Amino acid sequence: MRKTGRRLLAVLMSTVLAVSLLVGCGEEAGEKTTSGDKLKIGVSIWSSTDSLGSQCKKMLDQAAGALGDVELQYIDQGHVSEKVTASIETLISAGCQGIILCNSADSEMTSAIKACNESGVYLAQFFRIISEQDSSDIYELAKDSAYYIGAVHENEPENGEKLGNILLEKGCRKIGMIGWEQGDATWLGRLEGYKSAVDNWNAEHTDDQAALSAPQYAGTSKEGGKKAANALMKANPDLDALVPAGGGGEPLEGTLEAVEEAGKVGKIKVVSTDFRDDLDKRLKDGSITAESGGHYCDPLFAFMMVYNALKNKDKDYSGNYNEVLYPYLYVDSPEAYADYDKYFVKASPYTDDELREMAELDLGSLMKKATTLSIEDAASRSGK
Repeated sequence: MRKTGRRLLAVLMSTVLAVSLLVGCGEEAGEKTTSGDKLKIGVSIWSSTDSLGSQCKKMLDQAAGALGDVELQYIDQGHVSEKVTASIETLISAGCQGIILCNSADSEMTSAIKACNESGVYLAQFFRIISEQDSSDIYELAKDSAYYIGAVHENEPENGEKLGNILLEKGCRKIGMIGWEQGDATWLGRLEGYKSAVDNWNAEHTDDQAALSAPQYAGTSKEGGKKAANALMKANPDLDALVPAGGGGEPLEGTLEAVEEAGKVGKIKVVSTDFRDDLDKRLKDGSITAESGGHYCDPLFAFMMVYNALKNKDKDYSGNYNEVLYPYLYVDSPEAYADYDKYFVKASPYTDDELREMAELDLGSLMKKATTLSIEDAASRSGK
């Protein structure tokens, strides 16, 4: 009896262990069951917890909650190429009927689009676009796909040019550039804008020339940003500006730390893209000169594109490359930030009712809707 009891206990313990391992593996792989007849949309994102990523998640969670018939599944992939690719496969395996994706280099989109085509899963990008000029074969693959819907992105050359002009007008002439990933289309667009600002300035001010450094690359980490900033300051003793051009907010954090440790707060002006949680304080103490951002609704529109496709399954997106152009907001003073804080931080720029109305829009109307968002627009709709 005692041997039998021990055997039974051993079997029970083995069963419990096996079940616990299975559950653990399922959670690690991102497996999640849908409730009832809810749609399931996957979100492959560089980070759902940093300053920009957390805002994106908050906006998406609000939209899913307002609609009530969809659930979201997140995978943080750190903009690591193999993890980006794997995240698509994982979300498809987990039963997602649609996926929105960022960050994603053009090269990663080939496998992403093919996987979604094979599984009949709708796909949209946010904060990114496939370059028709630099990646024509991948662009055509996306265009020909019945399931690749399109991309939500900003006018990055304009963004870089506006921020570059802010630096130049504030007296900066030696500007250090920090990118995140070489070849990334968004980074290249921003860099183009900064170069344009400097070229135009130099053409008009022959006796007061400005220069951009060769880019240092930080990846998407705080450590990378700090290392790049230190390298630029060491190589250029007369540096008077640093541009951690993006990458989710962490490279900016590292840059600010490097400037502070060097005792050059205010002496080296910093502009960037992606609003920080403490931007108001940073604008006041001079550690940040200006930022563009407020664009965390990009993924909202990518989500709505996929939701729209799932609700209207007779639509075939082949033959089109749909672009939703979304506006940046620019803040270069505590006063300018105060209005942003009121309508985008302390409150959502969209109410639940407005999100439900948005879900009824067709793709063309969604594109138009995206272009209208601004601080003034949010203020007018709030009735305040």
